[in-house]
Amino acid sequence: MKLLDRYILVRFLQTYLFVVLVIVLIVCVIDYTEKVDDFYKHQAPTSKILFDYYLNFIPYWANYISPLMVFIATVFMTSRLAAKSEIIAILSSGVSFMRLLVPYFIGATLLGVATYFLVGWVIPKANKTRIAFELQYLKDAYTYTGRNVHLKVAPDVYAYLESYNNQINTGYKFTLEQVKGNQLQQKLSGDRIEWNKDKKKWTIYDYSVRSFNGLQESLSQGQKVDTLLNMYPSDFDSDYSLFETFTFPELDNYIDLLKSRGADGVETYVLEKYSRQTRPFAIIILTAIGVIMSARKSRRGVGWQVALGFLLAFVYLLFFMMAKGIAESGNLNPLIAVWLPNVIFAGIGVVLYHTIPR
Repeated sequence: MKLLDRYILVRFLQTYLFVVLVIVLIVCVIDYTEKVDDFYKHQAPTSKILFDYYLNFIPYWANYISPLMVFIATVFMTSRLAAKSEIIAILSSGVSFMRLLVPYFIGATLLGVATYFLVGWVIPKANKTRIAFELQYLKDAYTYTGRNVHLKVAPDVYAYLESYNNQINTGYKFTLEQVKGNQLQQKLSGDRIEWNKDKKKWTIYDYSVRSFNGLQESLSQGQKVDTLLNMYPSDFDSDYSLFETFTFPELDNYIDLLKSRGADGVETYVLEKYSRQTRPFAIIILTAIGVIMSARKSRRGVGWQVALGFLLAFVYLLFFMMAKGIAESGNLNPLIAVWLPNVIFAGIGVVLYHTIPR
């Protein structure tokens, strides 16, 4: 790495860290202003506010805005270099514009790799603590209101609950059906089902079991029986920001579980998985666009180029949110939804490279 590469790389990373720090601090101040009444109302301890909430809130937001902050930092730093005629001097010395992009790409790649590991393993663990705090001190007590719940708990085995009380982990009017093809093989019915936290099993009360063998039917009854099911009280807990608490392996497992049950809302978790995977590429693409559009010295000054950078960043975010919303409604493939903004902005970068004087 040459001296020029180190100079640009260090300036690039310093500017990025500075921009992220400023924005995150502003977000923290706004967030505290909005939630201070809730902290007081629910008597949240100061230590938990600082260490359980904001200590995990800061990396969450730093990562959330990372691609856009990379873009803003690139525009801000490069426009300042251009304003001081440093870009002109570099290009006049025989360095090609593509060669000028190398230290930017190195910095963006470093940030992209770090982001991938952060969003895949580190930040989800921090989100578990942050979201647990929010559920305890910022949200009202959750009550499960679902009715007529159907779950696929095993191949050819289906569970049904008329209602469920998540406060006492009890379900009512429970049935468990084993179906092979289009034939009902066995049906277990119970007045209620309760979770035994000591045994880690469900207890079915006032049950009856009907078994079918062709035209023959047998019936057995009992007061209670313990059973293991691929169904847990957590399935009826609040799913508030649940997708943000999963690491990559946990996210894959949960997606497989939802698909096996035929449950709704799979798109949300698939979108989360794909959006995390595309984040490093978004950082690289937006860095390239930022350099291309701000490398030319502007008579309007650095402020104009930074403002234009914010505008493009807003357009990118708006486009991404629109595509994500359409995908969550089931009208667009999640993979296409998360890649479409990056592909379009990559195309914009190519057009800018060939049309904007540098």
